Amino acid sequence: MSLKNQWLINIAMILLLWLSLPFFGRRNIKRFLPASALIVLLEIFHGQVGKKRKWWIFYNKPNSYISGEFPFDIGPFFIASMWILKWTYGNFKRFILLNATVNAFFAFIGTRLLLKLKVSQLVRINEFQFFLFFFYKAFILYGLQYIFESKRKFT
Repeated sequence: MSLKNQWLINIAMILLLWLSLPFFGRRNIKRFLPASALIVLLEIFHGQVGKKRKWWIFYNKPNSYISGEFPFDIGPFFIASMWILKWTYGNFKRFILLNATVNAFFAFIGTRLLLKLKVSQLVRINEFQFFLFFFYKAFILYGLQYIFESKRKFT
């Protein structure tokens, strides 16, 4: 895929997901933004570790973070974290089930689609390990939201 096409896909992916926020509600944005932002920062750090260890590659050169992982971090990962918290916070089983479903879809179907489109490829990890790479962060996300909720009750 050409760099121009990848940039178009990245921008479209980010814009389409961010355009869903008006349906989210101002109160919900304020409620779920801190935990989602922190988990994205953790994902950015972990993404750098994965890139350094060559767990995956992005095809287009220059192989920069901005054209590679960043659109996925501030697009699907960030917005999906907020929506999943909105729909399921307070019901841990539902939260874990929805997170597992979304992460499995990305790990098993999304990675194959990205490979077919010549965007990225898993190299030193398999799809199940990639699923676990994302899924364990669900527990951290829920824990962060729990901490923010408990602090809000005391103020």
